[in-house]
Order: sequence, then structure tokens, then C-alpha cells
Amino acid sequence: MIKAKEKSKGFASLTTITACFGLKRDAYYKYKRREDKRLEIEKKVVVIVKKRRRSLPREGVRKLTRSLEQEFIESNLKIGRDTLFNILRKHNMLTLRKKYSSRTTNSLHRFYKYKNIIKDVEITRPNQVWVSDITYIRTIKGFCYLALITDMYSRKIVGYDISNSLELKGCERALNKALYQAKDTTRLIHHSDRGIQYCSNVYTQILKRNNIDISMTEENHCYENAMAERVNGILKDEFYLDQTFDSLQHARRATKNAINLYNEIRLHLSLDYKTPNMVYLKTA
Repeated sequence: MIKAKEKSKGFASLTTITACFGLKRDAYYKYKRREDKRLEIEKKVVVIVKKRRRSLPREGVRKLTRSLEQEFIESNLKIGRDTLFNILRKHNMLTLRKKYSSRTTNSLHRFYKYKNIIKDVEITRPNQVWVSDITYIRTIKGFCYLALITDMYSRKIVGYDISNSLELKGCERALNKALYQAKDTTRLIHHSDRGIQYCSNVYTQILKRNNIDISMTEENHCYENAMAERVNGILKDEFYLDQTFDSLQHARRATKNAINLYNEIRLHLSLDYKTPNMVYLKTA
């Protein structure tokens, strides 16, 4: 029976409440201690994840589980992928993926189009195949264009350039940067779509002077240059290059930072949770 004093205050004592459910006070306190401990663990995990996401703001749960494994151990936290997923979902910290579509390829031109010679090639080392592509970056004054060259084995972006035009110069600068940093381009294949920039005499002559074989998509299909397309998506999806920048200079700074993080910090499932730099520098 609830005491008169309790009625006057409008609430029941803990003893009365637990008795109504056939429980003891000790059971409640054990539950409360467990719940307090769980909330404390959640708080620590959220702090650790937020710190990591200062560099990689859209890193997903699977990679966070691996990249933060040592930090969780040092913090005496046993956090699996499912637990991490549930915590991030509770705190609205799951990443949302976006899809992009833009056309930066003009294959209706007079220049010679090369065959796809990497279809059946087994990729076993860095500087065996470089894949190239162009993607757009938004600014308040219009589009600028990011030319990328990626090493197919290590996924490392070995050359890039961002300019306010789809003209050849941006692709040419990206290629020259890639060649400058490469230690060995013997038996290297350059693969791209059939865009006018890559088919132009100026661009192909640079490749030929460096004894680099030329390969291109034959059906003008994204699947024949899937890795280059994937890298474009990662930079926009995970490193905020999908936003609208104030100027070309702002876009350049953001792009440089994104590519450094991509090469040096982002873990790749296809590289057994290593970074592109780890794989490229170790075996190049």
C-alpha cells in the first residue's frame, strides 16, 4: 500500500515501485550501474569517432572499426562493428552516400582512339597501370575541373590538377606531376576514356616520349574505367568535394587537402586496410 506521505507528493517510493513488479531494490541499482556504464562507453566512443572524423568526416562504420581498433584498446573499450554501428545510429552519426552524374567526356573528335589493352592484365605492382579521368568541382562562379591520375595497384593518386577549363592543359599538368614523382615508369600503361584531352596529339606524345603504352575504353563505358570513376566518387563523397566553393583558389586548397588525406590516411578495403601510400611506397 502506498503511504499517505507518498500520495501527497504525487509519487511512489523506489521500494513500492520495485515491489509492484516483483523486483528488489538491488536489481534496480544493478541495472542502473550497467546503464550508466553503457552510457559512459557510448560517450567515449562518440568522442573518439568525432576526433577521427575531423580528418575523414565521412568514414564509414566498417573502416572506423579497423582504423580506431588500437585507440579503442588503449581506452579499454571492446567495440565491435555492430556495437559501433548502433552507437553511431543512435547519435545520428552514420554517413549518407550520394550519387553523382556529370559528363566531362567528349569522344566525338578526329583524334585516334586506342584499344583497351588492360582488359585481361593482372595488376601486380605499382606503376604498371595508371588510370586517368576528369571530374567537375562546383564554385559559385561555375564549374572547375579536376584531372586525376591514379595508380591502379596501390590506388594512390599520383598526379592531379584543378583548373577552370576542360581544355588539355589541366590533364597535361596532372600527367607531368605523375611522371615527376614516379621512380620507374618502365612497362607502364596509361588508361583513360576516349575524351579529346587524352586522345590529343600533345597528350599522347608525352606518353610516347616516356615509352608509356596507351589504353582507352572501347565502348565509352564507365565500367571500363571503373577505378578512376570510383576515386572521383570517394573524393566527393568522403572529403566534401561535392560542396560549392567560394572560388577556384578555395577549391584548389580543399582538393589538395582531400588528396593528401586520401593517400596518407584513408584505409582501403581492397588494400587489406592499408593506405595507398603504404602500398605504393613499399613496393614501388
